[in-house]
Amino acid sequence: MFNRKFYFLFSLCFSIAILFFSVSANLYAKTGNGPTITFWSFEAQPARAKATKGIIDRFTTKTGVNVKLILIAQENLGSIMAANYAAGTLPDVVFMPVVLAGGWEADGILDASAANKVIQSLGEKTFSQGALKMVSVKKGYAAVPSDGWGQLLVYRSDLFKKLKLDPPTDFNKILIAAKTLEESGLAGIMAGTDPGHPHTQSCIEHFMLANGVQLTDGKGNITLNTPKMVRAIELYTQLMKKYGPKDTSTYWRQTRASYLAGKAGMVLWSPFILDELAGLVNTSLPNCAECVNDRAFIAKNSGFVPAFSGPDGVPAQYGKVNYMGITTGADFNAATQFVTFWLNEGYLDWLEVAAEGKFPMRRGTQENPTKFIDGWSHLKVGVDTRATLSDFYGAKELETIIQGANNISLLGIAEGEIELVSAIYSELVFPRAIGDVMEGLITPEEAASQIQKEVEKLKKDLKE
Repeated sequence: MFNRKFYFLFSLCFSIAILFFSVSANLYAKTGNGPTITFWSFEAQPARAKATKGIIDRFTTKTGVNVKLILIAQENLGSIMAANYAAGTLPDVVFMPVVLAGGWEADGILDASAANKVIQSLGEKTFSQGALKMVSVKKGYAAVPSDGWGQLLVYRSDLFKKLKLDPPTDFNKILIAAKTLEESGLAGIMAGTDPGHPHTQSCIEHFMLANGVQLTDGKGNITLNTPKMVRAIELYTQLMKKYGPKDTSTYWRQTRASYLAGKAGMVLWSPFILDELAGLVNTSLPNCAECVNDRAFIAKNSGFVPAFSGPDGVPAQYGKVNYMGITTGADFNAATQFVTFWLNEGYLDWLEVAAEGKFPMRRGTQENPTKFIDGWSHLKVGVDTRATLSDFYGAKELETIIQGANNISLLGIAEGEIELVSAIYSELVFPRAIGDVMEGLITPEEAASQIQKEVEKLKKDLKE
């Protein structure tokens, strides 16, 4: 049944949606001689809206199908979709984050049969299997993977070679590397510790996923107070206290600055750091000693581990994936045509709007399995200076980054706990517990117990 909480804001959301439609529905419409479909997207930045318009215009020219583009802030997608679902005015296609896919399919908003048609026609094996797994439902797939990013453990490959360290691919190797780097005069590893910042959530969640932690069991029971969880918290806080920031006020800004300054041997960051490592963003230039003569020194001397593992888990990577969803109210043929075009003729144009953070979730075609990976590696990135990723990173490094996306996951998504995940992020449950352990107020065991109780309460509150 559609969640009754969505109806609470129905009147307000519906009014907002109608107003929004009347103002922006025709802004990006090119006239064709065929049917008209409506496309919602949360990618509202001017450059991304412009790229979307270009893809739509090419699609209309080719097919005659008109597309009305409506830009909606990501935080408003859920409420506005709920209002339109209730009113029977769903869009045909929606560009959305993974956290909405499973719930919308279960509620009857997304048409899995339409998504399956696109995926099968393009070739199921041409997509990231990890991205497909995240939206796997009884009827196939809730939506079609478009693009995404996976968090990276970035490390100084030159220092690892000098210190004879193995790449940090598991908990033990990460710990050994952090300790050795610290003894050499650097911060061993930089990651989030601020209990009031969501960056800490993404960092600790990467370690939790790597150690096999799951939000719930098959019956919906919360499963966070476990030895797996304790070990993940224990290692993370040990790394941060002994070999990392050593405080509880660190988030992405400080961790990036330390690595760019050559003061840290490892950093946990999103791939949006790739152009900054290469010196393409003037507001965050590398400033290590070697960078004076070679702005791209750190990029050339960095290695990447997308997925790493704990003693109780398998390689896993925290990340975000975006999808193209076709709704149950769509013009089936026109909508599937549009999504197929997006993932084919228009694909590289879309990825180029932010190539460093838009990894292709479709690797290639059935005829050329690496077409889009190869094309992506030659797309330009950067803000003040534009260059291709392949100018700074070797084919091996880029392949590692891309293939790692097969292991992207998020806590609770596979279990269908979308609302609960949102509440956990909103309440900063994990970052607060990490902060308490860092401050010595509680033990890792007590943190796991505390998190379990808080999440159980959040789940109970959502049902009331």
